[in-house]
Amino acid sequence: MTDEDFTFRGKSLEELKQMNLDSFADLANARARRKIKRGLNRKEKKLLSDLEDSDTAKTHERNMIVVPSMVGKTVEVYNGQRFIEVDIEGEMLGHYLGEFAKTRKKVEHSAPGLGATRSSQHVPLK
Repeated sequence: MTDEDFTFRGKSLEELKQMNLDSFADLANARARRKIKRGLNRKEKKLLSDLEDSDTAKTHERNMIVVPSMVGKTVEVYNGQRFIEVDIEGEMLGHYLGEFAKTRKKVEHSAPGLGATRSSQHVPLK
């Protein structure tokens, strides 16, 4: 799928990039629309201005909505431990940056500890 094929609510990516934030907000879902209409905070505005100047930026703003001006850029999102590099694509529009930088790892348990009961000491062969 190329950028020409991608559409968001009937608008091509080029049409979306020409829109201002309020026009994009009208196309977004209710939660994203409310956040954009109430105004972005200082750190979110700084992130957008940093992305205008360069193709990459680091941020702690996990609750920033992905907007059309961010498409094609790389954002490093903090997950509480380190920065996760996220390449912004058209399908991410309207989602939060935090959705793409997971904060939890898969739990992998090892053998039972000291004082475990007989039944909980059983470890399957797999």
